[in-house]
Amino acid sequence: MPVEITSKDEFIEKSEKALECRVVRDEKRGIAKVKARTRKYLYTIKIDLKELNNFLKSLKCGKIVEFTSKGEKKEISVQ
Repeated sequence: MPVEITSKDEFIEKSEKALECRVVRDEKRGIAKVKARTRKYLYTIKIDLKELNNFLKSLKCGKIVEFTSKGEKKEISVQ
């Protein structure tokens, strides 16, 4: 069962233990869902698309994967 987190700082803290972070963009609603998969839970947070790049830079996940609207998967590197 996924756990939704509303605090960015709390999500960043949880992302340190994550094996993988996933990003799903929703262009119509102007948000992105960021999901952090740990061994026990799946943590999610909704972020504005304008704030997404800065937020991804602050994450400490093992790897970040972005899913496109067609369901394609690509690994991204944030610097």
